Amino acid sequence: MPERTARHPYLNHPGPIPFAHRGGAAGPAVENTLTAFRLAVEAGYRYLETDVHASSDGVLLAFHDRRLHRVTDSRGRVKALSAAEIARARIGDEPIPTMAELLEAFPEARFNIDVKEPNTIAPLADLLRRTDALDRVCISSFSDTRLAAIRAALGPRLCTSAGPREAWRLWRASRRLRPGEQPDPATLPRLAADCLQLPPALGRIVVVDSRLLTAAHALDLPVHVWTVNDAATMEELLDLGADGIMTDDLDALKTVLTKRGSWS
Repeated sequence: MPERTARHPYLNHPGPIPFAHRGGAAGPAVENTLTAFRLAVEAGYRYLETDVHASSDGVLLAFHDRRLHRVTDSRGRVKALSAAEIARARIGDEPIPTMAELLEAFPEARFNIDVKEPNTIAPLADLLRRTDALDRVCISSFSDTRLAAIRAALGPRLCTSAGPREAWRLWRASRRLRPGEQPDPATLPRLAADCLQLPPALGRIVVVDSRLLTAAHALDLPVHVWTVNDAATMEELLDLGADGIMTDDLDALKTVLTKRGSWS
């Protein structure tokens, strides 16, 4: 894979980035718990992917779902409950960690944070400023509106991935490329993002292929692929030139990268 200059300190990494998705959701610990993140760090993962919601009183929780019931012993919508009410919920025998706790507990880790609701934007911007964490986080979202809001709140020092519309524009532009063609960057859409984070496919539509990667790399945009849990697909994506893999199966990705001499 040709060496590219990282657009943001967060992206500085020798080789493809291994991401522990929700701390390693297929591991021995339940997703998005302090134990899961600790085990990922102990396994050598420096990049930790998580999700963020805010309680009704503005406390940020590292939690994927809008409601508590799937992985906790409690019920209710996160944004409708106070931090004190949420603190009583248990994932196994653990409380839901706050985003502040994760940043403090793993000071050497870099976090990929998926913003799930509009009410997280102001408290997240405040937390990242207070903790001086802008160089070690990348913000993603399935909402272009939420991404625009967090970019406006924190400015160009913040690393963000492409929103759905940005990613769609680049994917569409990449369809015009012939196999092996190197595009003129001036002919490609300019994105506000620092990277793309995409699934390998959406239904029968292949999203990450050689054309998409060629277009992204012409713009110096690394491409991280989620959520990949089988070794064969990891190998295929890395052979194509993917710049990062998000996985629930930490052992599988570590084994693949180690065999390729790309685990560091």
